[in-house]
Amino acid sequence: MRPALRRSRFGLFSGSAAGRLAHCRDVMIGNKKCLVLPAFIDPSMSSLSTKNSAEPSTADLGRRVKHARLAHDLTLETASRLCGVSRSALSKIENGLMSPTFDVLQKIVRGLQIDLAELFDTAPAPSASGRRALTRKDEGQRHAYRGYQMELLATELAHKAMLPFRIRISAHAFDAWGRHEGEEFLYVISGSVCLYSELYAPTHLNAGDSIYFDSRTGHAAISTSEEDAEVLWMATGGGVPTAADAVDAQ
Repeated sequence: MRPALRRSRFGLFSGSAAGRLAHCRDVMIGNKKCLVLPAFIDPSMSSLSTKNSAEPSTADLGRRVKHARLAHDLTLETASRLCGVSRSALSKIENGLMSPTFDVLQKIVRGLQIDLAELFDTAPAPSASGRRALTRKDEGQRHAYRGYQMELLATELAHKAMLPFRIRISAHAFDAWGRHEGEEFLYVISGSVCLYSELYAPTHLNAGDSIYFDSRTGHAAISTSEEDAEVLWMATGGGVPTAADAVDAQ
């Protein structure tokens, strides 16, 4: 018997988060059906939803990951080695049993040589000089994990030098380090945030504050205000092996 849905923003941090992966359920956010972990259920999420926004389920995202892997004619083992993601985790993602973190998503898109927007059912335009992307309010692509409700911006552009997000941080306690290639910039729009770092003392940020840091250093951000914090978060990447590299190495 499945446990009852828990709406507390602190639910994610009690007990084992991994144990909750088996209890995903379809719920309505705005007018969209989404596959969400019980701990992600939060009435405040509805403010990030509009009738024009796309919120792919974990199963939809998993199918697109599998399609990209098969398009390169890669086995799970090879793709796992390329992406730096365990075979078990990659299999769970492909089968809609796990909602990947941003760190894992970044490893997958770089390892499989795809654009992040492709996992959210958008068709990025090819690179060209003078290009631009306009994202209207609440019209970005959604992804939720571990106390973060992410809205990916400028999804119609492929091969961007940076990945811009608007993120609502509902996590109020430290969970785990995130680390990946590249650099990041965080600007607090509303609320207050504490950024944890492996190398520095916790940094407290209020609305209007910003910070730039090396993504390879373990980091994690939580909301320290009574309400969820909202931030603009931009990340760059690089240095991750590609599918072509793995095929050449075989």
